[in-house]
Amino acid sequence: MQTISRLDTLRVAVAALKNGGKPGNANADCPRTVALVPTMGALHDGHIALVRAAKARADHVVVSIFVNPLQFGPNEDLDAYPRQLEADARLLRAAGAELLWAPTVEQMYPAGFATTVSVGGLDAMLCGTARPGHFDGVATVVTKLFNQVQPDMAFFGEKDWQQLAIIRRCARDLDLAHPRAEAIIGVPTVREADGLAMSSRNKYLSADQRIAAGALNRGMAGAIDRIVRGEDAGPVLADLREQLRDAGFHKVDYADLRDAETLVELARHDVGRPARLLVAAHIGKARLLDNMAVEPVLTA
Repeated sequence: MQTISRLDTLRVAVAALKNGGKPGNANADCPRTVALVPTMGALHDGHIALVRAAKARADHVVVSIFVNPLQFGPNEDLDAYPRQLEADARLLRAAGAELLWAPTVEQMYPAGFATTVSVGGLDAMLCGTARPGHFDGVATVVTKLFNQVQPDMAFFGEKDWQQLAIIRRCARDLDLAHPRAEAIIGVPTVREADGLAMSSRNKYLSADQRIAAGALNRGMAGAIDRIVRGEDAGPVLADLREQLRDAGFHKVDYADLRDAETLVELARHDVGRPARLLVAAHIGKARLLDNMAVEPVLTA
């Protein structure tokens, strides 16, 4: 696996992948497909699942690692966010990625950089309320990564459902061709044995907090079961917030039933439209995100 930190080198390397390793346009009649997996590093099994999904769909896989300062607020964990490039590179090499794009902040945002991308509406709810400006940073860096790599498809985890919806909307609105909106693929959330969604921020949890955090998945599953049985979302979600506080979460930013595409808030489940239950809650130093499709919960 090749690790690259300069944009000019990246473009040459990606062109070689698309041409089957041949110089110039020698393989133009049968171009190879390239998938991009954008990450901020501190990789875990959830990220590796993205790489495997990409390998199953594309000829070549490019992974980016960039801790993006534009998506962190002034009091957030930019400086503390785990950075472990060498360990991440070993994991990616073992998973079969062929190119690691690891730009510096100066490479991504050179002196005089002044342009941002904003997706109106979708960025002003849920995590956008608690983290103003966050999704401008996400949309900006992802648009840059798409332009830099020019992938045929891109893979994102469904754990950050609002982020996925915003990136797809951005691609549609800007008529992006590499990748097209329909080639931005969500991969189901990878979970720990107790159902907790895998996240780089889980490392912030103490042993006791980690045990308590398992209540998030259990509470969400119970809420979904009630909602699909026809109960109004309001009282069900109020009960979920109380359950999380009782379990040790000291703050719940939101626990909402939303349309899966538009993210419009729903009062009840409409079987004719896909919906998601989305939650963001704080325990210890960690702000945990999760979401689940609202459909009947299968039990053994």
